[in-house]
Amino acid sequence: MIEVKGIKKSFDKTPVLNGLSFRINKGDVLTIIGPSGAGKTTLLRCIDFLERADEGTLSFDSEHFDLRNISKNQIYEIRRRIGFVFQSHHLFNNKTALGNVMEGLITARKIPGAQAEKIAKETLDKVGLSDRYNYYPSQLSGGQQQRVGIARALAPKPDLLLLDEPTSALDPELISEVLSVMKLLAREGITMVVVTHELGFAREVANRVIFMEKGIIVEEASSKEFFSVPQQERTRQFLTREPSANI
Repeated sequence: MIEVKGIKKSFDKTPVLNGLSFRINKGDVLTIIGPSGAGKTTLLRCIDFLERADEGTLSFDSEHFDLRNISKNQIYEIRRRIGFVFQSHHLFNNKTALGNVMEGLITARKIPGAQAEKIAKETLDKVGLSDRYNYYPSQLSGGQQQRVGIARALAPKPDLLLLDEPTSALDPELISEVLSVMKLLAREGITMVVVTHELGFAREVANRVIFMEKGIIVEEASSKEFFSVPQQERTRQFLTREPSANI
């Protein structure tokens, strides 16, 4: 179980996160939705310490951390338990799909090459790229590159997978292949927090949904309740304007 309490973050004295608190239970698929500028990406980046929060606490099972005063060693240990999938692929252009997935296993986890290769192949198989081991990013479609990014995040077997709008940079015809992989991971019980504009995915796959705006949580509910009987007027307005919500 992971719990975030009172997380705050400002940039140049402009508040972006205003004291958010929520829990992530093992096996959850938690989707975070909301308008642009709501603070969704900043929230994920603070959880993985790509940004340093100004205030707040993070609990990871029985361990508790002060986000403002956390040590480098503590950050390192938390990051070992979290996988992050970015909006853009951030692949090494000079490495194959297999090499991209192996890189973190060898350099960060110190896993021997043969074992790292085995893990990388198994993970690429999982995301449907068993025939693309030796392809470079330039030889892959955007959807395939993003699936390599997902495989890279999955390979160390993290306790939590954070995905930051993983389909936002893709052409419409490539979105479905990435969403299919995410649905597979959900069925396997992988704990995920997904920032997304794909409300159909949130409705079908997520078990919980958070709606954010202006750095606060406007509404949090089970997926079924969120889309069928939203409690807040602002939530209803947002969903009404999004055709994929189908409320």
